[in-house]
Amino acid sequence: MKRTHPSTIIAFVLAGIVAGYLIDLAIVSNGSKAIVPPLSLPITLAGVAALVVAFAWPIRRAVKGKATKHLDPFRAMRTAVLAKACSLSGALMLGFGVGITLFLVTRSVVPSPATIWLAVATAIGAALLMAGGLVAEFFCTLPPDDTDTEKKEHAHA
Repeated sequence: MKRTHPSTIIAFVLAGIVAGYLIDLAIVSNGSKAIVPPLSLPITLAGVAALVVAFAWPIRRAVKGKATKHLDPFRAMRTAVLAKACSLSGALMLGFGVGITLFLVTRSVVPSPATIWLAVATAIGAALLMAGGLVAEFFCTLPPDDTDTEKKEHAHA
């Protein structure tokens, strides 16, 4: 599995911005209330970010050679996949939060500041989730193979 590429993160953030703005626009155009994320959403996103980094820490210790116990490779792979999912879903939610914020501040009648701050807090929580996922991906990355023996063999050939 390869680490998440920055262009993928940017694409997910842009898709989230467009989706957040257009979904909120469609809902308000239909006569309903705009989407206002609850306060529990950014708290949950930050909590999941902390958990995924905590899950990846024993894997980092094993990769660095500082672990005392054997590491289950299936656990390591599940943690790496979770980290990648968190980085991508965090990027999408970051864009969604920014899209909702842009929609709210560009209206002719600006809603209360508490509503705008909830959308901004969602974007911040999603940014923490994305960063936690990227850090956990880094923790789950194996070091490059030692190719000194291959270089020596090719030098004599």
